[in-house]
Amino acid sequence: MTSLAGRTAVITGSGRGIGSAIAVELARMGANVTVNYFRNRQPAEETAAAVEAAGGRALVVKAHVGRRDQIENLVAQAAAAFGSVDIFVANAASGVPRPLLEQDQREWDWTVDINARSLFYGVKAAAPLMKAGGWGRVIGITSMGSRRTLPNYGVIGVSKAAIETLIRYLAVELAPYNIRCNAVSPGIVLTDAVQHFPEWEWMVESARARTPTGSFVTAAQVASVVGFLCTEGASGLVGQTLIVDNGYEIMP
Repeated sequence: MTSLAGRTAVITGSGRGIGSAIAVELARMGANVTVNYFRNRQPAEETAAAVEAAGGRALVVKAHVGRRDQIENLVAQAAAAFGSVDIFVANAASGVPRPLLEQDQREWDWTVDINARSLFYGVKAAAPLMKAGGWGRVIGITSMGSRRTLPNYGVIGVSKAAIETLIRYLAVELAPYNIRCNAVSPGIVLTDAVQHFPEWEWMVESARARTPTGSFVTAAQVASVVGFLCTEGASGLVGQTLIVDNGYEIMP
């Protein structure tokens, strides 16, 4: 395992779920971690405690990452606390689960801003710091909805596809500076977010039956792939989307 000692990670939406697991994994590898939340501070504080228990240093920052000024401030606070920002993980995700043509402009803007725009402005803020340090990692968390049509997932799927496209273009622009940009696309992970979808129990059981392993990928498994992408062993991966779904998408 490559040590991330001395590296600093900013992980959007990292108070709970996949983001929290990523925070703990990077801390286990030695990184300083900036834990971001928007509404509920308590889970973010619990993640920060887990980060420190894993051997990392933690900073908790409240920020609405869909707003440019707030995500720029998130990056600036991380740099001020730890001296740099070397890893930026765009994990924050939101959206209203309903048919595409029933979405209004406010819901569209909210979803795209938090899920995709945050990656763009977060990297714009962090890239100069990464360039100065001669090393960086940018990782976007997407989903199978970027490639497949899922019920009530239209705008969210569009935002996830935008993440994957942004990652490819950022990868080309930043590769000469030893900054590697990639995405991780988890299958269904049983977090609280799943329960916001209509008929979620039926959806979950249908997906479980379709998965070759008979079980869903866990947040810890997703986090381990993110950790791998931060190692030198993954330096040959540029602009790729890694699918981590226990085989769900390869099934007919």
